[in-house]
Amino acid sequence: MSTSIHDTLKTVFGFGSFRAPQQEVIEQIVAGEDVFLVMPTGGGKSLCYQIPALHREGVAVVVSPLISLMKDQVDALLANGVAAACFNSSLSPREAGQVSRQLEKGELDLLYVAPERLMQPEFLERLAGLKLALFAIDEAHCISQWGHDFRPDYVKIGRLRGLFPTVPLVAMTATADPETRRDIIRQLGIEQARVYVAGFDRPNITYTVIPKQKPLAQLLAFLKTRRDEAGIVYALSRKRVEQVTERLRSAGYEAAAYHAGLPDEERSRVQDAFRRDDLRIVVATVAFGMGIDKPNVRFVVHYDLPKSVESYYQETGRAGRDGLPSEALMLFGMGDVMTARSLIENSDNAERVRIELQKLNAMVSYAEALTCRRRALLAYFGDQREHDCDNCDICNDPPQRFDATEAAKKALSCVYRVGERFGARHVIDVLRGAKGQRILELRHDKLSTYGIGADLSVVEWDNIMRQLIHLGYLVQDFTRFGALGLSPAARPVLRGETQVILGHPRDIIRVEEKTSRRGLSGEGPHGALFGLLRALRKQLADASGVPPFVVFSDATLVEMARARPRTEQEFLMVSGVGNQKLKRYGTQFLNVIADHGRLAGEQAQVGDYLESHPDLSDTLRGTLLLYREGLTLSQMVSRRGLKESTIAAHLEELAAFGLEIDLRRFVDQDKLTLIEARLAVLGPVSLSALKEGLPDDITYTDLRFARGAWNHKAD
Repeated sequence: MSTSIHDTLKTVFGFGSFRAPQQEVIEQIVAGEDVFLVMPTGGGKSLCYQIPALHREGVAVVVSPLISLMKDQVDALLANGVAAACFNSSLSPREAGQVSRQLEKGELDLLYVAPERLMQPEFLERLAGLKLALFAIDEAHCISQWGHDFRPDYVKIGRLRGLFPTVPLVAMTATADPETRRDIIRQLGIEQARVYVAGFDRPNITYTVIPKQKPLAQLLAFLKTRRDEAGIVYALSRKRVEQVTERLRSAGYEAAAYHAGLPDEERSRVQDAFRRDDLRIVVATVAFGMGIDKPNVRFVVHYDLPKSVESYYQETGRAGRDGLPSEALMLFGMGDVMTARSLIENSDNAERVRIELQKLNAMVSYAEALTCRRRALLAYFGDQREHDCDNCDICNDPPQRFDATEAAKKALSCVYRVGERFGARHVIDVLRGAKGQRILELRHDKLSTYGIGADLSVVEWDNIMRQLIHLGYLVQDFTRFGALGLSPAARPVLRGETQVILGHPRDIIRVEEKTSRRGLSGEGPHGALFGLLRALRKQLADASGVPPFVVFSDATLVEMARARPRTEQEFLMVSGVGNQKLKRYGTQFLNVIADHGRLAGEQAQVGDYLESHPDLSDTLRGTLLLYREGLTLSQMVSRRGLKESTIAAHLEELAAFGLEIDLRRFVDQDKLTLIEARLAVLGPVSLSALKEGLPDDITYTDLRFARGAWNHKAD
């Protein structure tokens, strides 16, 4: 084993340096200390226990909530040469026996188990006879009733500290507000643990919220420039999931539904196809996602309102785990609020209803925000940001601003005068001079702030209060019915030392137009080589029976395409390439990079041609380069690692740009004659209408090429 954690980071995992606060966390765990870690999805939480597992004697036991998540983690570790296994219900008796023997012989560095399995008496008894390196509790928010995904089985994990007092315990989550963090620590009995909050910001994600008007049309407009990208669309109900999936399929998208009402076999098929890049879009209820360790999800769309800010943050965090630009779009309508409220109120647990309603109100407040989305999101978790992000719809299309300093002073003063014990609605009633019974009983009509805000409406005060919370002047305590309190930032405002500028409600039509036009790509300026590397990755992954990201992440491929390493030493310098992956994959990837370089002369000629078409996306340019090489359709599909229908759509779009693309060459002459005869009668109709009456062996791809050529000729 490597002599230092830095050596392990590079030689095993392929990274050159730690992110904050990874090194300090790892050193604490290696030294035998308990740690509680809050780090955003994709921030590198796994390394914080995986590296200590390789530097402490014994096996590290990792508690993970889902079988699919365990498998992805184990596959990735095995690919890096680490001895890891999972022990769960998916194993056959023979496989379970093999893992048990490895465990007994001390041959494993990490063992992944579900909380239900871990806390079985016979399993705990088995662990008591082993040398344990550490316990790692992943998705630790599941242990808290304040968390957005509370699971009763997680509560039992609190017994570990008493059963194994000398084994270090690290609890990790990407999603926990201050109250949830305190509850997790209490439930686990690790009050002496070092607490690290690495921040909640995901700067590579663009956050956008638009009013829900014609949701299907809005979704299709958003997806139009993202046909080659992987994404998740979340909907509130199973029925909605099915409807959206069917609409996407009819529009030509590779989409599948995922919800609890489907058979286990179908859900497994969808999840596996998505992990392996054989499926681009999954439309799902919130049951989908936590078990997916897929780093190249480029967008997450909330077709319906999430139930809480924690859920929203967790679900949007499934986009861009590789650090490349990604998109989070929410369609927001008040009808969704009523639906979510009715679902919450169906529960018999009054305390749970109270908590979830407060969290829903915070979610609505975020959706209606007029301040920087990122600042509003981070403020909810107690993570203040000094400046706007320039990467959300509010920053990209800001509302009209106004000087709200005097109104802010009145609001902050009123919060103080009522004792920082009441929610926004009560504070607004006092400001406006309402004569409700509760105000009179509390004698709040005698306060100096009573009635000083009567010149503004309830809606205007709602807007002001919401922004003061998002900007960090006010804090909201959900353990006390959403009571508002003053933050340290409020004092300079009250003293007249700080000006407060807020936003008026805005016209969001321009934001929707910008969102539908904006396409995202992780390929950068080296799209053609990236496509070739991605195709090779897919072939190697399929041959090994693992998801493509287990071979290399998109971020690693992007760096390869940019750096174009020529030697093994240069290849090893690429982030994400360790010794084991160099040995296993280095030759194939270096050969593809070298072959691509030999075509540089031909590509340069095409490059001049492309200069006059700057609107082409990287992915279209990659297909055009392969077309100019004279490849067949099947060869282009293989080289790019995309579906035949996707390449066909690229070629049709390139022809529509006015480029010299001979679409007819991809269709058998006999089929072409029949299709063109039908086009002569019907004109350029939909593909389904065009196919009626034609032989079954004429595919939709044939129809697309023939119709595209016909349209091009007509122009």
